Amino acid sequence: MFPIVLNLSSKLVVVIGGGTVGARKAAASLASGAVVRVVDPRVALALPPEVVHLSASYQADHLDGAALVFACATSEVNAQVVSDAHTRGIWVNAATSPGEGDFTLPAVVRRGELTLAVSTGGASPALARKIREKLEAEYDEAFAEWVALLAEVRAEVLATVPDEARRRELLDGFADWVWLARLRAEGADKVREAMRTVGLVRK
Repeated sequence: MFPIVLNLSSKLVVVIGGGTVGARKAAASLASGAVVRVVDPRVALALPPEVVHLSASYQADHLDGAALVFACATSEVNAQVVSDAHTRGIWVNAATSPGEGDFTLPAVVRRGELTLAVSTGGASPALARKIREKLEAEYDEAFAEWVALLAEVRAEVLATVPDEARRRELLDGFADWVWLARLRAEGADKVREAMRTVGLVRK
């Protein structure tokens, strides 16, 4: 398996099957900025209003324009979805037979722009879930604030510090754990000013 982080912003993700699994895939895709289409003649679960629901039995042309496909229907329908997606060169995930698809989804922890993903390659989803739960406890919401602050300060450093070696020194230093501890103790505003002071003093 090759780990990768995809930018799905404004791209079409098609979910075949609107049951529990399909609804989860649709919600996750929507949260990633994708345009989501769910195809299911009988969607029993409430879908977010942004999701386009086609109340129809699956047809190959439902995949038209898709960047990514999730096959979350019956085994028979999923097999056809996988075949049609492969014919069109579209990456597909098959819920009932992961090995037939092109990718699997890891267990994920999100803290703002920080994403931690755990995968066992399908060997033990239960272990991946337990590791995710451990990471959820260790990586709290302070990491989201830290990452956002690092992005902000990074843009300032790149714009104002001409020396490449100095830029690298500053950015590596700001990613040190001591800044996370200060963020928790002092808050983002004080840490932002402290980071800016470090950059100014040692330009």
